Amino acid sequence: MAAALGAPYVLGGSARSGHLPTGGLAANGFAPMQARPRIPFKIVRNKVILPVRVNESRQLDVILDTGMHYDGLLLNKRGLKDSIGVETFTEARVAGAGEGPAATALVAQSASFSVGEVACDDQMIIVLQNDAFSGFPSDGVTGYSLFGHYAVEIDYDLMVITLHDPETLAVDESWQRIPVTFRENLIPWVDAAIDLADHDSLPVSLYIDLASSEALELLMRDDMKFQLPDGLEEYYFGRGLSGDIHGYKGRIAALHIGPFSLWNVTTAFAPARVRSRQPEADGVLANDAIRRFNVIFDYRNESLYLKPNRRFAEPFN
Repeated sequence: MAAALGAPYVLGGSARSGHLPTGGLAANGFAPMQARPRIPFKIVRNKVILPVRVNESRQLDVILDTGMHYDGLLLNKRGLKDSIGVETFTEARVAGAGEGPAATALVAQSASFSVGEVACDDQMIIVLQNDAFSGFPSDGVTGYSLFGHYAVEIDYDLMVITLHDPETLAVDESWQRIPVTFRENLIPWVDAAIDLADHDSLPVSLYIDLASSEALELLMRDDMKFQLPDGLEEYYFGRGLSGDIHGYKGRIAALHIGPFSLWNVTTAFAPARVRSRQPEADGVLANDAIRRFNVIFDYRNESLYLKPNRRFAEPFN
């Protein structure tokens, strides 16, 4: 099971997704960079988990999520509200993946938290007010608070994240640049290709969901450009913010990203209306594929840099 919250959308609130920053990194409550901060992380259930504190709270285990497209932190356990030192909240509804209604939440504006030693100020903090995620091994998700302000290098070999100033980022020839685009929100998209069994390569448009434990998710809809392969098994993805997600699981022959090819890729197939709020997406590029590279997300310069790591040739489970 690959439980994931899915990209949250605040209904009736002010999730300030804004725009890609073009000025210095001192904007939006972030201090100018004097060095390249490093943040250790761990992998739990195939997700990148960061150490986070809100004021004097305990260390929180927070998923790094490219689907979190605004400055902020979403906490998935309502009991955390009384331990993070934030006093003023308003009620809101938060929608995400799943078949049910939006989740009830409390929202604080202009709050602060830290990721490792990196301070994030002027942030939205969302605390879900149900127990649907009480059994999760993580406490919440964050994303744009890092991706929107830094070039974020994730070294899966050393299990450390390094934050770079995108204005001075220097990348050597050992990295392969993959162009990324941003559409109605600040979620990164890449062009890729897939090989179904005994078929030629098919171009697909994928958005990146680092919080998904899958390798690749293909979205099922009436006008999908691919045919479902034989031998699919029913599969429970897990719970999204708006309820459970059911689909199928199988394999495709290959996934091609730029000059790189991954073979015999375990692939999940999900109903688009339940899994995704991205109407133009053919699928989702997820962490079990991404973790086979060391990566740099450079939103400012619309670039994803890839370098195969020691896991690149590992077979997919």
